Amino acid sequence: MEKLLTQLVEKLKDAFRDNLVSVVLYGSTATCDRQEKFSDYNVLCVLNQIARRDLSAGEPIFRWWREQGSPAPLLLTEHEVRTCTDCFAIEFHDICASHQLLHGKDVVTGLAIDNSFYRSQVEHELRAKLLRLRQKTAGMLADPNLLRRLLLDSISTFCVLFRHALLLHGHDVPPRKREVIHAARQHFNLDAAPFEKLLDIREERIKPRDVDPIDLVDPYLQGIGIVIDAVDRLEK
Repeated sequence: MEKLLTQLVEKLKDAFRDNLVSVVLYGSTATCDRQEKFSDYNVLCVLNQIARRDLSAGEPIFRWWREQGSPAPLLLTEHEVRTCTDCFAIEFHDICASHQLLHGKDVVTGLAIDNSFYRSQVEHELRAKLLRLRQKTAGMLADPNLLRRLLLDSISTFCVLFRHALLLHGHDVPPRKREVIHAARQHFNLDAAPFEKLLDIREERIKPRDVDPIDLVDPYLQGIGIVIDAVDRLEK
């Protein structure tokens, strides 16, 4: 990991030079909750300004980074970091909670996050991800392997959103997936079993073939629905 991130930082420094303000690692790798077969390297790249020439300079680097199996770095100006936290409260809460400064100025520590639309964003993301999951599940019920992979990929996103639902209810828990599911079971009274089985597979505690994904669908979707209702009931 360290070698790969060092390569990325050197490429960004060569491409953007004095325009590069900061490079920040965030997400599961920064929280030491990375699962090799499922987790990406999430990187925020902050520039003084972003014009066409900067996008052009970054194109080969972002293509190379995607080939390593991770999404292209997020590109923001330093001004945007300060002014867009109301639109991206979920993302900035996560970045502020767990990040590693890889290069340059620390633009994250002490950042003031505007929570004006936080509850709405959490509910919107939960509902949108649930709708998408239902659509995909409907096309995979006849293929257990595809269905299992879908559920395994989706749980990371729902753990993130469950943590924000807990934060909205006044419960601050570490961003580690198992701790989030344990807290969600306690505070929202959901059935944790389907979530824990998927985490067991991701962490290679059990073999994928030992779990029938069909049996997980109903309690998994119901658990997500319980959290959505809990967020919906909060004062608007």
